Amino acid sequence: MEQVFAPWRIEWIRREDHEDAVDGCPFCVLPSRETDRDSRIVARSPHSFVICNNAPYNPGHVMVIPYEHEGDYTALSPTQVTDHARLKQATFRVLRDQLEPNGLNAGLNHGGDAAGGSIDDHLHTHVVPRYTGDTNFMPVISDTKVVVEAIDETYDHLREGFAALDCGTRPDADGAAVDVRFE
Repeated sequence: MEQVFAPWRIEWIRREDHEDAVDGCPFCVLPSRETDRDSRIVARSPHSFVICNNAPYNPGHVMVIPYEHEGDYTALSPTQVTDHARLKQATFRVLRDQLEPNGLNAGLNHGGDAAGGSIDDHLHTHVVPRYTGDTNFMPVISDTKVVVEAIDETYDHLREGFAALDCGTRPDADGAAVDVRFE
């Protein structure tokens, strides 16, 4: 694979004692950390949260994840399913408004390692903004992916977008996620 210069990644490499390492299910551990920004959680609802993907396919690649540690979507309560779906709708709105993609892909990683992904026992929905021409010769011919925006910048765009929603509340603390409440 070709090398692409990514100087912002040095902070990850040099972190002391790998303090960001997660012991246990990351989707259970990350929401309980002190600062949402450090975990890249941009929005929270009563039963789910939105987190930026650490290895995005495109800028704005996020996951909508229920707090409940469950690998089977059918095991969620009706309230949890509704909350997850509504937060996914809000995520689509924010991504369209903030990043102006030409389309969106959404896929639920549901139960079992055959479903893909590295976390198979805590379901999550990937939402990936798509842009005309984002699948070009670079990944197809040169086995190289180019991501044009740093995750921290994307985080700021999305946090601002969730705060602007009618159902979003701007957090008091700078590092806190936006609180999203549905009627």
